[in-house]
Amino acid sequence: MTSLNELKLTYAIITVVMLFFVVFIIFVVLMYNRKQLLFVKEKQLKEAEYQNQLLQKELEKQKLIEQERERISHDMHDDLGAGISALKLQAEFLKQKAENSDLTNDIDELLKTSEEMNISMREMLWNLNTGNDTIGSFTSYSKMYTESFLKKTSINFIVTDRGIIHNMPVSAEIRRNMFLCLKESLNNAYKHSKANKISISFSQMDREFSMEISDDGIGMIEGKNEGNGLRNMKRRMKELNGEFEIVSKEDGTALIFTIVI
Repeated sequence: MTSLNELKLTYAIITVVMLFFVVFIIFVVLMYNRKQLLFVKEKQLKEAEYQNQLLQKELEKQKLIEQERERISHDMHDDLGAGISALKLQAEFLKQKAENSDLTNDIDELLKTSEEMNISMREMLWNLNTGNDTIGSFTSYSKMYTESFLKKTSINFIVTDRGIIHNMPVSAEIRRNMFLCLKESLNNAYKHSKANKISISFSQMDREFSMEISDDGIGMIEGKNEGNGLRNMKRRMKELNGEFEIVSKEDGTALIFTIVI
C-alpha cells in the first residue's frame, strides 16, 4: 500500500514538474516572440523615422529650389526686363532722328531683335514662376502663345480643351518640354504645311494628359529626312517618359503628345 502511494506521489510530482516545464517553455517562447515583435516594431519605427527625415530633407531641398527659381525670376524681370525696355526705347528714339534709310532698316532689325528677346524673357519668367506649376497654367499660357504667334498670319486656328483639372500640379520640366513641343509644332506648321487652319486640343483623363496639334496642310512628304524639330520633340517626350505620335491624314497632319502626370 505504501509503495502504491509513493508511486502515485512520484507520478504526481513528475506530472507537476513536466507541466511546469511546459509552462516555462511556453512562457519563454511567448517572451521571445514578444521581444521579436517589439524588435520588428522598433525597426519599422526607425525605418519610418528615417524615411520621414529623407522626405523632410527632400521637401526642404525642393523649397530651396523654388525660392531660387523665384529669385532668378524677380532678378530677370527687374534687371534684364528693364534693360531690354531701355534698349527698345533708345532704338525708337534713334529711329525718329535717323534720316538714312539703311540706318532706319538697321534700327528696325534692332527693334525686332529686342522684341524677340522680350518674348523669350517672358517665356522664361513664366517657366520659372512656381505659381505656374499646374496643368491649368500650362493650357492657358499655351492658348495665349498660340494666339500671339498666329494672329499676324493668314492661318485660322481653334484651341479647345476637355476634362482639364486646372489645379493639378505639374513639374516645371514637364511644362517647359511640352511648351517647347507646342512651339516647334506651330513653327513647323506655319513654315512647311501650307495650312489654312490649325487646331490645338488639350485633353485629360485622370493623370493622362494629351496635347494634339493638327493642320489641314499638304502633309508630311514621304521619304523626306527627319528634321531637327521632329528629333527634338521625340527626345523631349522620351525624357518625360511620354509618347509622341505623328498621324498623317487626308487633309493634313496631326502631332499627338501624351504624358502621365
